[in-house]
Amino acid sequence: MCKVVLIDDNPIDHYIMRTMLYNNDRCQQATYTFDGDMIIEYMEEHQSESNRLPDVIFLDLTMPDFSGWDFLEKFERLKNRLKKNIELYVMTSSVRESDKERSTKYACVSSFISKPLSKQMLNSICSHGLV
Repeated sequence: MCKVVLIDDNPIDHYIMRTMLYNNDRCQQATYTFDGDMIIEYMEEHQSESNRLPDVIFLDLTMPDFSGWDFLEKFERLKNRLKKNIELYVMTSSVRESDKERSTKYACVSSFISKPLSKQMLNSICSHGLV
């Protein structure tokens, strides 16, 4: 069973993810937020409580105020203190090769996924943490 967090500023992407996870036996819990900084704060507060941390984070890059890049910077510094290995997937509609290349510079990024995410890929990630 997988605990998922989606950080994205687009409500349509939240709806799509909710629809794909509805009655999905691979996912026990899903959190949807527009605020990546709130997720960083939550993980800092619960860093030693692995049962309270997500298994997978899907992160959009282009968001106002606190961007996906801001999240990656903070998560990169935080991840070694967490008592759980969290898979982080950059999920974006960006077609810029420079975004994909830049995301590979963060060791915390498991993979770069172009939107839309397929149900098959979501199931694979939630089952095995693989893309």
